[in-house]
Amino acid sequence: MALELNEVARFIKAQAPFSDLESSATEYFIKSLEAVYLTPENQNQWLNSNAPCLFLIRSGLYDILDSSGEVVARLSEGDYFGYPSLLTGEPISNRLEVQNEGIVYLLSQTHWDYLREHYKAFAQHFVRAHANRLLSVNYKKRSDDWSSKRISEIMKQGAVTAGPETKISDAAKTMSQFGVSSLMITENNKLVGVITDRDLRNRVLAEGRSPNDVVATIMTTKPKHVFEHNRVFSAFHLMLKQNIHHLPVLDESHQPLGMITATDLLRQQKSDPVQLIGRIYKAESVADIKRYALEVPELLRGFSDRVEDTSLIGKLLSGITDAMTTRLIQLFQTQNGAAPTPFSWICFGSQAREEQTLHSDQDNGLLLPDNLSQTELDYFKALGEFVCDNLIACGIKECPGGIMASRDACRMGLSAWLNQFGSWIKSPSPQAILNCKIFFDIRFVDGSESLFEAFSKGILATTKNQIFFASMATDINTNSVPIGLFNQFKLEKDKQKHTYIDLKKRGVAIINDIVRLYALHHNVTAANTLERLSALSKQQQVSKKDIYDLKDCWRYLTQLRLNVQLQQKGLPANCIDPEDLTSLERHQLKEAFYLIKQAQQAAAFKFARGSL
Repeated sequence: MALELNEVARFIKAQAPFSDLESSATEYFIKSLEAVYLTPENQNQWLNSNAPCLFLIRSGLYDILDSSGEVVARLSEGDYFGYPSLLTGEPISNRLEVQNEGIVYLLSQTHWDYLREHYKAFAQHFVRAHANRLLSVNYKKRSDDWSSKRISEIMKQGAVTAGPETKISDAAKTMSQFGVSSLMITENNKLVGVITDRDLRNRVLAEGRSPNDVVATIMTTKPKHVFEHNRVFSAFHLMLKQNIHHLPVLDESHQPLGMITATDLLRQQKSDPVQLIGRIYKAESVADIKRYALEVPELLRGFSDRVEDTSLIGKLLSGITDAMTTRLIQLFQTQNGAAPTPFSWICFGSQAREEQTLHSDQDNGLLLPDNLSQTELDYFKALGEFVCDNLIACGIKECPGGIMASRDACRMGLSAWLNQFGSWIKSPSPQAILNCKIFFDIRFVDGSESLFEAFSKGILATTKNQIFFASMATDINTNSVPIGLFNQFKLEKDKQKHTYIDLKKRGVAIINDIVRLYALHHNVTAANTLERLSALSKQQQVSKKDIYDLKDCWRYLTQLRLNVQLQQKGLPANCIDPEDLTSLERHQLKEAFYLIKQAQQAAAFKFARGSL
């Protein structure tokens, strides 16, 4: 079909990113286009691997379908597609389906390559689009692994509820009517408790309680729960840790959606990680825990091949560390008697963020009540040393900075901990900022939840300090991404003259720092980086594009980092040689660093200049 150049030029100049091209590039682009009229009859001849093209839609409506027939995109005027195969050289796996006939402009591989080579802005746009939206070279294809599913995917029945003033006999009838083994007790459509068939046996029949009593007298109050978007893995881990068999599921507004049971999850289970965590929680001795710990590296290799979301790897490793810690605390109390006072075992850093890797070390502490006796302090010192020493024996390395509950400085009363945090915030010296990077990623592991809640509220109350936020933002910008002049990688060298990029220090850690800063400023209590970003998105405090970019960069770098650790190529931990990457992967890595640099600059502008 012959092209009317003036008409095409008007259309092209109205479409991003082509509207931003230099005039010479725009002219070349327009003259190189071919126009085709797509219909259901000829649709199959155009999208094929023998002649990949960039497609720009002038008119009509089209669906892009994956190999399973699922619609992955619906495209109309101004949309474009086909560039992943042009970038990667990989075969085209999707197919085109015409919904409404129309005109589509085609740019051949030859002309595409010329524009990429001679016009940097053209090349950068499509590399960035591929890196930010797909990261297809690095993401796993979606598998059927049960543990990576969302809770909502396995729920089969809606919420079966009753009010707290419901008679026990009526509650039992409701359970029988719906064929369920538990009831969610709600008040004003909010979850306030749970009763199970075991409660009917143990708290009613065994105690001779009247069936006319209300369920509030036998229910479990403040039950553990999960949200519909949580992973099945997280739900199973929570059940194992708390030894519970019924777990309420809530939506984002904390409205009850339903209940999942241990039977539901066991029916799904096909994976070893949760089995290993279950064995750790039931370990009879420290020797058993050490033996189970030896299975982790090989387990991780198999598990990483079956999951699409690489953040699940960090949750798995952190879950294993949690299980080891909890069981060691229990074994200590079996041998030395129950703790003399409430306590909270807390973790910091990567374990708190649930982002551990095979090279992560310990970052933990003991939160204690104030004014303990020397005898009580001695008990918790022994507990801290027992757990930390045995975690080292299980492969969780000693913290180089001594952030472990075996040290006096990480085993303090509530007031002492809060005073420590307050001093860092009021006087944000370089060392104080360094401490904040670790200690402000906090998560409860075992012990008294109420003590930890008091601690968390106290910390939130101390963070309202503009100088503190400005100092954190300034510090973030002292760690530069490894891109130098002419968009070239800035490489480091080890003693063996190996060149490399430290993915943790120069990439992942910067993202973590940026996200932590925004989370602290906006009172986001989550510790996990992706969960913090999701919370910030809901608060509309950071643009959706920036959040999407940071999430993709974090996932991309985390995937590369995991690959490095599993391949063990002799480089320092968390490091990669760019020469081991494909050309496209190097482009994607540069784009990730470019986006991180932009986020650094944005944080400095917002916080360091005091524009809060």
